[in-house]
Amino acid sequence: MKRRTFIESSLSAAALNALPWRALASSHQIEQIGVQLYTVRDAIKADFAGTLGKMAAIGYQEVELAGYFDHSAKEIRAMLDKTGLTAPSAHFPLDVLQTHLPETIESAHIVGHKFLVCPWFDEKLRNEPDAYKKLGAEFNKLGEATKKAGIQLAYHNHIFEFQPGADGKLPYDILLESSDPNLVKMEMDLCWFTLGGQDPLEYFNKYPARFPLVHVKDLKMVPKLAAGQKPDELMHWAEKDYMTEVGSGVIDWKRIFANGEKAEIAHYFVEHDSPKDAFASLTASYKFLAALRF
Repeated sequence: MKRRTFIESSLSAAALNALPWRALASSHQIEQIGVQLYTVRDAIKADFAGTLGKMAAIGYQEVELAGYFDHSAKEIRAMLDKTGLTAPSAHFPLDVLQTHLPETIESAHIVGHKFLVCPWFDEKLRNEPDAYKKLGAEFNKLGEATKKAGIQLAYHNHIFEFQPGADGKLPYDILLESSDPNLVKMEMDLCWFTLGGQDPLEYFNKYPARFPLVHVKDLKMVPKLAAGQKPDELMHWAEKDYMTEVGSGVIDWKRIFANGEKAEIAHYFVEHDSPKDAFASLTASYKFLAALRF
């Protein structure tokens, strides 16, 4: 190596080593930004194909379905293929998973779902004795069947899972501990998680590799559960008055995503439950996430 080349290389290495560690580490970004189609549910009802096209035009690469809206799996797959989108995940109610699992799995294979997500646990079921232990056992059965078909079962949280029971335990922890980590994964809704007073990183550390899916939505502030107020009421209040576009609220996305490797986050779905203008909201959130480095 020529002396000049050696000196220049050495100076470059020295300069690189002098950079702050954070500058070197802040090079990660979300490679595939997705959107939960519940955000555009009214538009989807009116024009499924056109709405998918608008999602692709914004820049989204993945979608998570919140219903098929009377379209067949083959029709949806054709619409996705036309726009270049994929649908790695979809939400299905618990009763559908329990009573129509073979048909649901068949549709999932056609559309291309890798995850079937249970999005809700009914309040009546929540109030039964040992409700979350029973749910964990039920998910194990369902998850075993989906796993054999090459599909992963998951559960999407709200905030009622973070209200301690009489024994002081959080229902969410009971569900995690009652279900097989290989059969049952979690879709962490980071907005509801924050509203429930929980730190995602604590769960990433305590339950590694359990959170391959996340819902990415933000809050202007974190309102607290008032005396006598039910969690469902707080969610409705937050959805109506405090939910905002990703990056314009209080959730520290860099901190969460920089630690996502332990959780094995693979899919990031933007969502806003009640936006004034769904397309403008999703555009703003996409721009923030596309530029985000962590």
